[in-house]
Amino acid sequence: MTQTLVTALLWFGAIGCGLMAGVYFAFSTFVMTALARLPRASGIAAMNAINTEIVRSPFLPLFFGTTLAAAALAVVGALHWSEPGATAMVAGGVIYVLGMFVVTIVRNVPLNTTLAAADPESVAAAELWAAYVRDWTWWNHVRTVASTVACGLLIVGPSVG
Repeated sequence: MTQTLVTALLWFGAIGCGLMAGVYFAFSTFVMTALARLPRASGIAAMNAINTEIVRSPFLPLFFGTTLAAAALAVVGALHWSEPGATAMVAGGVIYVLGMFVVTIVRNVPLNTTLAAADPESVAAAELWAAYVRDWTWWNHVRTVASTVACGLLIVGPSVG
């Protein structure tokens, strides 16, 4: 892999991780709190609307593109272990793929699917919504930290010997 391609992947990966960290940070610090303060049915409807819209937005190509870049950088770093920055590239890529992508697929998406299937007006929805806000936000904190740490590692990677 050429140095130019690795540099482009590092730039794209770092910027993508940073953008994703920002999205997750917003949800962790104020969006979920605001939704939890709404009446239950309104909070559920708003979150379901967000979950529907997010897959139609530029978020999804960035989500997958950054994941692919991070995975590629982890592989490149592993293949060039003795070169400067390889450890940071491997760590950044692995942290991002596991802490953001895998957590999203294994934790956040199933919670979203369960919420979408619920009747917001039902008695059961009260308990579901409370658990959803708590659990989804906790896993979102994991994604926020993973994306932020990965961003930092991909930025400093090339300068680490």
